Amino acid sequence: MSSETSDTLDQAMVRSSGLDTLLRDLTDRAVQEVPGAEACSITVRRAGRLLTLAGSDGMPSGLDLRQYENGSGPCVDAAETGEEQYSADLAEEARWPSYTEYALSAGVRCVLAVPVAVEGESGAAINFYGVRAGALGTGREAARAFAARSGDAIDVALRIERRRQSAADVRTALLSRSVIDQAIGILMARERIDARIALERLRRASQDRNVKLRDLCGQLVARVSAPDSRRGK
Repeated sequence: MSSETSDTLDQAMVRSSGLDTLLRDLTDRAVQEVPGAEACSITVRRAGRLLTLAGSDGMPSGLDLRQYENGSGPCVDAAETGEEQYSADLAEEARWPSYTEYALSAGVRCVLAVPVAVEGESGAAINFYGVRAGALGTGREAARAFAARSGDAIDVALRIERRRQSAADVRTALLSRSVIDQAIGILMARERIDARIALERLRRASQDRNVKLRDLCGQLVARVSAPDSRRGK
């Protein structure tokens, strides 16, 4: 990918509200650039399961989900095998019978799923849908070129999402540590015990009540901080 294209993608990421917007824009662009494509979606395997990261405007609802549920379909096969899947006419397709029936009922007649190499993920594909038999035949080269260019954009978006998730996990951990420390301090003051014993008591109470330690500590801190509790002291 050229530096100019990379800059454009980075700028789009800054302008966008995040992963969803960037990838939705990507799928909309795919429909504009690939002859015969009426809709496009992006499939990625994450946490051991396939999911659709984004779909273009006009993408029939459930079209990819039906494949994931059945474990069979062009985007599933493309993501899992790394091999391009193409059906010029689903009305004559025998490879994915249950999916084919659903796709035809949704008005889809032609499907092309192109695998995409995505960093840190075990399978991905960009899926193109046409409404006429053979509609994507002349657009296959354009679809492959678009998929090759899009790999970098998908990588950027997923890296940003992972960083955000990591930051959120850190914030959650810090908040949990803070409320646990507050609860320990409350027990130390009330019972005149040291921090180790206070923590052991909180852990036992958490296990006995089948409540997460963080939640138990939060309840204790909330009770002590409540206005009625302060007035009663």
